[in-house]
Amino acid sequence: MYTPPFFKPDRATSLKFAGERGFGTICAFDGQKPIASPLPFYLTYSADGTPQAAFHVARHNPLVKLADGATSWLLAVNGPDAYVSPDWYVSPDQVPTWLYQSVHLSGAVRLLSDDELALQIDTLSDIFENWLMPKKPWTSAKMTAGRLETMKKGIVGLVMMVEEVEGSFKLNQHKSDADYMAIADALGSQADADSRAIASLMREARPLAFATDAIQAQQALAPEGGV
Repeated sequence: MYTPPFFKPDRATSLKFAGERGFGTICAFDGQKPIASPLPFYLTYSADGTPQAAFHVARHNPLVKLADGATSWLLAVNGPDAYVSPDWYVSPDQVPTWLYQSVHLSGAVRLLSDDELALQIDTLSDIFENWLMPKKPWTSAKMTAGRLETMKKGIVGLVMMVEEVEGSFKLNQHKSDADYMAIADALGSQADADSRAIASLMREARPLAFATDAIQAQQALAPEGGV
């Protein structure tokens, strides 16, 4: 992934983002063309600190035949994204751009054993069911044994040993405070959730600029001689 230095998060931040997102697109090359599938996953860490991305696919997915434990695959994890109009900047002569968050994990992928797959299914569902709290979590124990075994036969567990972590959080970090705040304010007023999410991330990334702006606004509204 090409990432200019001012958009590049550190390794820990990239892994945290990927783990919290928990959904991405896995891609491998079959010798003639790339094969990809969108899927949920979760991260664990081996004893030496190596990240591992665990997931599963349908048994008939062509990716299964490519999991040789040696060839590197790519897991692309994307967050919100938003278009930026040049009209929103304070400075002249700007161009259209797109702001986003994205992390790429790459490494060899191997097949999981049946026991490892059973653990993966329970771990994956537990993670995402906890997102729905205070709902009582669903567990595989709610299924009849026969039905669960039938469903497990239709999938194959996989795990990536993550060898490389690349991230790009493009949030206009290289722009002046005036342009940065103008874009965040414009995105925050848009109807789509992704634009508002990017605006929130921008405010979190440069809070002092917005704090000064808020203080000045309060001072302008305060009655003369007031406290």
